[in-house]
Amino acid sequence: MSLYMLPLAIGPWQIALIVLAVLLLFGGKKIPELMRGLGSGIKEFKDASKEDESTEDKKG
Repeated sequence: MSLYMLPLAIGPWQIALIVLAVLLLFGGKKIPELMRGLGSGIKEFKDASKEDESTEDKKG
């Protein structure tokens, strides 16, 4: 691993700290709603990218 990638390495303590910060900021009741929105956003992005690829195939 190069020296440039070392600051980007995330260990278990960093993940636990991020999860704790998210819980404190949003609360336990709001997190499922946030994850649902994130999942639908990812699904829409994938659908749009597939649609874009299919229109490129028809053009070329």
